[in-house]
Amino acid sequence: MRASFVPSAHFSGTIAGMDDRTIWDVIVVGGGPAGMMAAGTAAENGARVVVIEKNERLGEKLLITGGGRCNVTNAEFDTRKLLEKFKGNAKFLFSAFSQWSVKETLDFFHKRKMATKVENELRAFPVSNSAQSVWNVLVQNLKQKNVTILSNAPVAGLVREGERLVGVKLVNKKTIRGRAIIIATGGTSRPETGSTGDGYRWLRTIGHTVIVPEPSLVPIAMTDTWIKRLAGVKLTDIKITVTQNGVRQSAVKGKILFTHVGVSGPTVLNMSRDVGELLKYGEVVLLLDLFPTLDHKTLDKKLQELFKLHDKKKFRNAVANLIPAALAPVIVELAKIDREVACNSVTREERTRISTLFKSIPMHIKKLLGSDKAVVSSGGVALNEVDFRTMQSRLFPNLYLVGDILNIDRPSGGYSLQLCWTTGAVAGKAASEKF
Repeated sequence: MRASFVPSAHFSGTIAGMDDRTIWDVIVVGGGPAGMMAAGTAAENGARVVVIEKNERLGEKLLITGGGRCNVTNAEFDTRKLLEKFKGNAKFLFSAFSQWSVKETLDFFHKRKMATKVENELRAFPVSNSAQSVWNVLVQNLKQKNVTILSNAPVAGLVREGERLVGVKLVNKKTIRGRAIIIATGGTSRPETGSTGDGYRWLRTIGHTVIVPEPSLVPIAMTDTWIKRLAGVKLTDIKITVTQNGVRQSAVKGKILFTHVGVSGPTVLNMSRDVGELLKYGEVVLLLDLFPTLDHKTLDKKLQELFKLHDKKKFRNAVANLIPAALAPVIVELAKIDREVACNSVTREERTRISTLFKSIPMHIKKLLGSDKAVVSSGGVALNEVDFRTMQSRLFPNLYLVGDILNIDRPSGGYSLQLCWTTGAVAGKAASEKF
């Protein structure tokens, strides 16, 4: 049976019409990036593959990743350096990444005529700036490999006979039988795309240890009312210092994006999990440094030069020569400067307050946003229960676990999708070699 594919739209398979006696070589549960890579790889190696997807179409989350641009990988070709970003999980991942890493990922897309470009921090994107390009490549690959797609097919659980899994049971009570099963259902981030933690429940039922998932790489809500007025403003080359009870905890440089409820952007997302840990012990304040390369003395001199050049101009207008115009009234407000004061009337004390703010604007954290806003979730299947040479479960020889189902933390910047491509490709190859 073959799926019906419609480019850039929906595709389907007929569940009711499938022969109950069909035994697939490989069943892939979940049609996200890891699942599509696993299915395509297994089929390329000669396996009869079916992908079971709860949504109407595959790759719902993929289409919104990277703000719709899809940060397809991080172009760090030194695998050891790449894995350093996965912190303590590198020792588990090296075997899988030695088989399929960044080069293999880019080769996969380039050979299928999807050009890529590399931006800041080695973030690789399709030249089209559209996640649709990535989706099209993956779906076309499945079509060419004759992979069957069962869409609108939510799974109820795994079917076990003795020490082996023999298939999956759908919510409509129908059983899909297979010799190998790859679980690629994702974590709990962005549940509206179908990532609702279903796979965790099934895996707990058959004995796997699952670390409770929490939102990770998530925007931060703030209590400061002035932040709402800056929604949409992006600052680059800034520094953020994390403090608790007045004590510095950490500091990072990068970018920040103001939203209607708080702050986001790569730098914020990457610090969010550590911030979440600190919030368990009390209030956390972020200090925003707009000029991390300048010390206070140099910055004060820069302000004096500005005041001299625009001596009769209102300060709130002149300061827009140093900072984004939208931020100027916020500085005036926080520094308690008269909105109408001219540069030549700003006192030394006021100038000191301004330069101090430039180096340390306090932003008070309310909370981390939830799973509905998270890029990924932390938590998942314990890594010591997976053989990363094949992505095989150590509890069941014909079960494979890939992508966000695993308890692997990683930063923003293409690392999440690379994890999907790597684990999916390794599992697809290993599962297909059993037949």
